[in-house]
Amino acid sequence: MAGGIGSRFWPSSTHDFPKQFHDMTGEGISLLQNTFGRLEHFIPSSNIFIVTQIRYQKIILDQLGDKLSPKQVICEPDRRNTAPCILMATLKIYKINPDAKIVICPSDHIIIDEKLFTQDMELALDYADEKKLIIFGIYPDFPATGFGYVAIEKDQINSELKKVTIFTEKPDKETAKRFIDAQNYFWNSGIFVWSAAAVLEEFKTHAPILYDLFYQGFDILNTPHEESFISKNYPLAENISVDYALMEKSDHIFLIPARFDWDDLGSWKSIYDRQPKDAMENAVLNAELYVDNASQNFIKTDTNKKVVISGLDDFIIVDTEHVLMIYPMGKNQEVKDISEKALKKFNQKKD
Repeated sequence: MAGGIGSRFWPSSTHDFPKQFHDMTGEGISLLQNTFGRLEHFIPSSNIFIVTQIRYQKIILDQLGDKLSPKQVICEPDRRNTAPCILMATLKIYKINPDAKIVICPSDHIIIDEKLFTQDMELALDYADEKKLIIFGIYPDFPATGFGYVAIEKDQINSELKKVTIFTEKPDKETAKRFIDAQNYFWNSGIFVWSAAAVLEEFKTHAPILYDLFYQGFDILNTPHEESFISKNYPLAENISVDYALMEKSDHIFLIPARFDWDDLGSWKSIYDRQPKDAMENAVLNAELYVDNASQNFIKTDTNKKVVISGLDDFIIVDTEHVLMIYPMGKNQEVKDISEKALKKFNQKKD
């Protein structure tokens, strides 16, 4: 899935060029390219499909065109959250192979240990059958309020595959602390594994209006007539996440605890935390830095600009072609809100 905006990474991430198409870690490749390469370890590149907005098709083909064909890029005419995009992609895959098993991955996560990731995915694929929908859970090490949580039955804590009892959206701080203390809650990674047949049955049961809307075009999917069908019907789909549409309602959800490291890169601070630091705990991405009495800052430019900082502590400094943002690190979760206010003030669209 590669259709998000990544507004918490403004001003680098914009409507026209969101974060999944950027090198956000200094590795020299985009998050999308990183994700595609990770999946190639156990899935043939010809079997990898990317769901995105139609406006990003050219960017994807520019970044991955030597590895996939245009037919593998499924374009949404409108953003409708994860349930519609997963359902449409699944119907297309099911028509190609009714026995297919599917791995759903966001395109903007960071996973360093790709060997463990591959092993965990292969384990999940072995478990995925006509009934089980599998989610990867992340062991929580602090009471995060930026992730959804998934609870398992306490008597299954030591089992490899765990029955899920509760899906919950992002909690407040006190609720998150209770989840941590309960010791049977995991962060929702947003990475799913299931058979095409199993998840289609769940859509039919728990999201019948959405299922019927898309299934009426099943016969023309993967044909030249598909584009007109999607253009006409996709905007009619409910804007709803797969968590709300299926995962909170189904009795067939199972969890595997991820052994691989995982970071969903939810804020500028998450990138700061991953970067090497100088003696004053400053982190730099695509810039040359001279500091005088400045510490714990994150500095990123688009052009390897020379940056001089003095007397500044705990700030995010991001310089793009059109915008310079200097913002307190402690308020990093508010970047999305401040970007909307700033762009309204500047009387320009968020792209």
